[in-house]
Amino acid sequence: MTLASVVIGILTLIVLALYAWRLLDHRADFNAMRELLASQPANPQTFTADMVMHLPEPAQRYVLYTIKPGTPLWTVARIRMAGQFGMGNKDKPDYLDFTATQILAAPLGFVWKMRARRGVMAMSGSDTQRWTRFWIWGLLPVARMGGNADHTLSAFGRYVAEAVIWTPAALLPGPHISWEGLAPDRVRAIIKYQGMSQAVDLTVKEDGQPAAFIFQRWSNANPEKQHRLQPFGGHVSGLRDFGGFCLPTHVEAGNHFGTDQYFPFFVADIADIEFQRA
Repeated sequence: MTLASVVIGILTLIVLALYAWRLLDHRADFNAMRELLASQPANPQTFTADMVMHLPEPAQRYVLYTIKPGTPLWTVARIRMAGQFGMGNKDKPDYLDFTATQILAAPLGFVWKMRARRGVMAMSGSDTQRWTRFWIWGLLPVARMGGNADHTLSAFGRYVAEAVIWTPAALLPGPHISWEGLAPDRVRAIIKYQGMSQAVDLTVKEDGQPAAFIFQRWSNANPEKQHRLQPFGGHVSGLRDFGGFCLPTHVEAGNHFGTDQYFPFFVADIADIEFQRA
């Protein structure tokens, strides 16, 4: 056996091991998606305006705009999107084109499964309330994070804010959900779950159409790379009807929203939103 054949054999084993590892990640992603989809209510109530008449006036306008009377109150969504994902900073955003499928099931969690490309650079992976895992060319793991309190709290902020945008039925008043009026055009939604609490401030137009959001997110996206509360937010537009829900189809969002450091590292257009039965 020559040295070359030994080297080739070792490299082949390494590639096969990495491929098997990637397949395990895929399986974990799909299992997590199925788990969240199973939390969809089997026979949800249908929406009536009197469900929100006791809310602050801007919250009423928001809900009445985003949910038509008679709509089944599905709380779990499958969202298909495409857009740009910034890997850099304000001066050099370093955008990658991406496509993604997301299962959003607040307050339980979410799975965002994506593929991105720029030239020969190809990245794929997933982000959930449990982990962040990204791969280059499907064979080289470049980011594996999660399994700790910092990740859980940061992810909670993300998917609560996304629930305000894309699953308004999950924000209807309940034991762990409350609303506070801030101004004629601003309202705050607060969700509590498993010892965590997240407030999201929403700006709404006169007709109730959501326009922008901001919240304090637990994040280390700062020069010190230290976890702390800092503003995250963005603008939403292009509202369309999805089975009785009138929801944004364009979002631009990023860290440090409302400051000089802000740049929209996440720019997405929504292709479809489905509210599947369990």
